[in-house]
Amino acid sequence: MLKLIFMINRAEGMSYERFVDHHRNRHAPLFTSIPEAERHVRKYAVSHPVPAENYPPRAYDGLTEIWFEDWEGHDAFFASDNYRTLVNPDTKHASSTWAQWP
Repeated sequence: MLKLIFMINRAEGMSYERFVDHHRNRHAPLFTSIPEAERHVRKYAVSHPVPAENYPPRAYDGLTEIWFEDWEGHDAFFASDNYRTLVNPDTKHASSTWAQWP
């Protein structure tokens, strides 16, 4: 089993609330909607740190976990046309971290 964890930050000028809304309600459903996700992804989860009194400030704005059975599934998913043309471009709308990611 292969588990990827991405700690991501919102794009400059975007509010935390808008980022969370996009990540949960636009990006996650888009990610899970492509057939390659059902075929290759074993688990997918997004979460967002909640500010709390007496705790340090957030180190990131969102966390994404993607689990694959093996490297072949990982490679097939990220090389798929649906990922490259639908999902990956969407990451650049909300995330400064993923904007750097190929």
